[in-house]
Amino acid sequence: MGVFVFLPLILPLTAWPVARLAEHHLHPRTATRLLAAVAVVLAVCSTLCLALLMVVGTAQLPGNPLPDGWSDPEVREAVPFDEVAGSAAIPALVAVLVSCTWAALRHRRIRCRAQAALSGLRPTSVAVLPDEVPYAYALPGRRDRIVVSSGMLRGLSAGERRALFAHERAHLAGGHHRFLLAVELAARANPFLRPLRSAVVFLAERWADEEAAVRVGSRRVVALAVGRSALISRGAPVVTLAHFASAGPVPRRVAALLAPAPSPRTWPSAFTTVGLAAWGAFAGATVSALSSANSAVTLFFILHAATPM
Repeated sequence: MGVFVFLPLILPLTAWPVARLAEHHLHPRTATRLLAAVAVVLAVCSTLCLALLMVVGTAQLPGNPLPDGWSDPEVREAVPFDEVAGSAAIPALVAVLVSCTWAALRHRRIRCRAQAALSGLRPTSVAVLPDEVPYAYALPGRRDRIVVSSGMLRGLSAGERRALFAHERAHLAGGHHRFLLAVELAARANPFLRPLRSAVVFLAERWADEEAAVRVGSRRVVALAVGRSALISRGAPVVTLAHFASAGPVPRRVAALLAPAPSPRTWPSAFTTVGLAAWGAFAGATVSALSSANSAVTLFFILHAATPM
């Protein structure tokens, strides 16, 4: 294996260029799917890398339940700096598992609370809550629903309300909450993937904006709705629930809506800057997956040979 076992930990850096370029040069639908897939692959590979290093590190601890042969010199030689890397991988992997578990449980808990808060209302696709605090978000579940407060509806015109509902329906139809949760967990598994998480959060909103503009028939009306709701809204109760007015990228969303619609091409040409960046990210994810698979298979045979029969 050699130093190649460490590659999955740093290969997420190869996805940084495409994260920035995809926001400006790819259709939001394509960019969201591309970056989410790359983030998940890189996160899984880096977690597997930590697991392999942990096996080597744990085998050297006194009183561990692993076979004695797993701490033989032949096993330790498979990983450079085995003592330092193996010992550091143990708390790192524990931190990854705890952080991802906490994020997943928090996401589930808030969704359950939101669903419970709507239990007394009629089972319609739109739930209007008598709340003066302005907010609106898409709530996926067995019955997908749009949650909006009376304060939000009061602050928008009729056309802007149509844009709001079209935007939230696009979130539900596209399953954007799955992409948001996936990149949230990926970023917790490897901090180098945080730029991809930020990009996907923005692109999911842009994707819904574009769908809303098609349904409403006016990009300007959607831009006005996004800007106005951002001034009065407090957003969604959790980052992995898609909502209409995320505070950070609103000016960029409005600017994009006032510009011509993006090209629906699914994959950029390799002879463009964004195409080269996309292929670079794809290559990084592929190398990371191959490196992880090679390391896992190699270590499996080494540990199998070192296990007493």
